[in-house]
Amino acid sequence: MSHPGTLPAACMLAACGLATCVLTTACGTQAPGRPPVDSQWVPPGKILDFGILYTDNCAGCHGQDGQGGAAIGLNDPVYLVIADDATIRRVTADGVPGTAMPAFAQHSGGMLTDDQINAIVGGIRSRWAKPGALPGADAPPYAAQAPGDPKRGAAVYGIYCSSCHGADGRGGKRASSIVDGSYLALVSDQGLRTTVIVGRPELGAPDWRGDVPGKPMSPEDVSDVVAWLAALRPQFPGRPYSTAVQPEGGFR
Repeated sequence: MSHPGTLPAACMLAACGLATCVLTTACGTQAPGRPPVDSQWVPPGKILDFGILYTDNCAGCHGQDGQGGAAIGLNDPVYLVIADDATIRRVTADGVPGTAMPAFAQHSGGMLTDDQINAIVGGIRSRWAKPGALPGADAPPYAAQAPGDPKRGAAVYGIYCSSCHGADGRGGKRASSIVDGSYLALVSDQGLRTTVIVGRPELGAPDWRGDVPGKPMSPEDVSDVVAWLAALRPQFPGRPYSTAVQPEGGFR
């Protein structure tokens, strides 16, 4: 029989057990209602994981795993031979005005910090570059050393490109038009040059060595055909009418 004001032994044991349970839970690694440490929110500007950054910012155009899509593949050893880190960083950070490539760095109006830009560049290089990817091959330089000649470029096109893109560049059995005004309006001269050198493997387009077997394009050939294509770029892209003839009442 218990004395007045005291708890029975069984009740005391139950209370002690409950207190121990509460203390154990509270002092454990994860308190009730608290998310796991590895699931806590990370500010967007602090994310430096290449996989996340590439998927969120690059994959939509350059393809999942860098295999190419609306834009060239970055997972291309040939591209990574001719384009150094400074070039990739500049294009990623500042974009290419007049094209579909936007600026991603905060200092250029984008959303990414300099550390995030560096993480993307470093990830592309460390994951996808292949040392010795072009043994014995002398690739044309990324940037043109001198302006090309459009007249010579027309002849170069006939030799290296017409078998796929057609005699007039408007498309053939194996490739689409390369002189389409809308396409030329959306791609820079450097973009054209890069594509001529690197090709589009995911689309079956060879690099500068494969258009004519045993006869790779010279740096001058590349510059000349790019100059020819650039000369075909419309002054007012997307305009299907002539400004010389206006409909009654003017344009609306």
